[in-house]
Amino acid sequence: MTESIPQRADFGLPSDTGGRDIGIFMPMANGGWIISKNSPRLDGSYDYNLEVAKLADAGGLDFIMAMAKFRGYGGEIEHWKSSLDSPLMMAGLAQATTRVKVWATVHTLLQNPAVTAKMIATLDQISHGRAGLNVVTGAYKGEFAQMGAWPEGVDHDERYVLATEWIQGIKALWTQDSVTAHGKYFTLDDCQSFPKPSTRPILVCAGTSKAGVRFTAEEMDALFLAGNDLDELIANSAKAKAGALELGHAIRAYSMMILVIADTDAEAEAMVESYRDGLDEGALHGMLRAYGFLDSEIGKENDFTRKARSALMAPHVAGSPATILEKLTEIFEKTELDGLMVIFPEYLTMLPIFAKEILPVLRQRFPGKIREAAHV
Repeated sequence: MTESIPQRADFGLPSDTGGRDIGIFMPMANGGWIISKNSPRLDGSYDYNLEVAKLADAGGLDFIMAMAKFRGYGGEIEHWKSSLDSPLMMAGLAQATTRVKVWATVHTLLQNPAVTAKMIATLDQISHGRAGLNVVTGAYKGEFAQMGAWPEGVDHDERYVLATEWIQGIKALWTQDSVTAHGKYFTLDDCQSFPKPSTRPILVCAGTSKAGVRFTAEEMDALFLAGNDLDELIANSAKAKAGALELGHAIRAYSMMILVIADTDAEAEAMVESYRDGLDEGALHGMLRAYGFLDSEIGKENDFTRKARSALMAPHVAGSPATILEKLTEIFEKTELDGLMVIFPEYLTMLPIFAKEILPVLRQRFPGKIREAAHV
């Protein structure tokens, strides 16, 4: 937006980005991350999220993150019909916790950079330096069009041009007394924003396209990526890091995963099969429409629709605590991931098991790589 805006190398990284992070994707919308009539009925309420945050804080998790969602997918279960505001919820959870980092999501298409700069600076004060910002450039046309916020003609790659202006404006407002910048999408005239964050909020996003990796490498600290299996996760994490290095930057690679934990492997696999058997076709179709599929395309089989029909909205690992531990160990050993954000079908029962039986062993197996809670 202006030549005076500090570049990434000058602005610096947050002081606590060494080591590997393990965090929680908060269930801030009803239904969680399973589109099924047979999955636990998560209500997405603040009270439920408050309990999850307290468990994560006490259990030694590194961060909690909430998405931002403004329209559900429908279906019999009315998936994601009810969702909380991400920054507001994280502000409340910051007040209720003491050590876990709190990362809020903001869409570049919906908030002015000056508004966002102050929101996250406020979250920084409430959390005493634990704030983070997850940047989403926008992918769901119907979700934004319902409020007149979908810019026609701004295609996928151009949205990263917009996002670059947006985040550069925020960085400038966090570090400069006055910012004047006349960009293609945003205008700041002697714009001021106080207070400044006490420490640099970590910046994360999930753009894995060529344009997304460039944006992450040049402006962000960490990238969320995925893989349908371990081999694909290995390849994707290596590719993203190599792509960033080609641009002269290093980025941290994170992934997210659903952990289905039960007493035995057979019980956990039976739970997964039950979720699949209960797939809500109406909600699935709503999700595909949100991704831009036409009604004539929804019934056709391709890689995306096959994966979507699993009912689980992210890759998963299922099994006993011992099996989950061994599979996560393999993931950390073989991939170039710096962190993992985990999801549970039911948080209040599975998160305590993860924190007690799995996480401590991971910290022992990867000393200095997955940070000890006392060092956060």
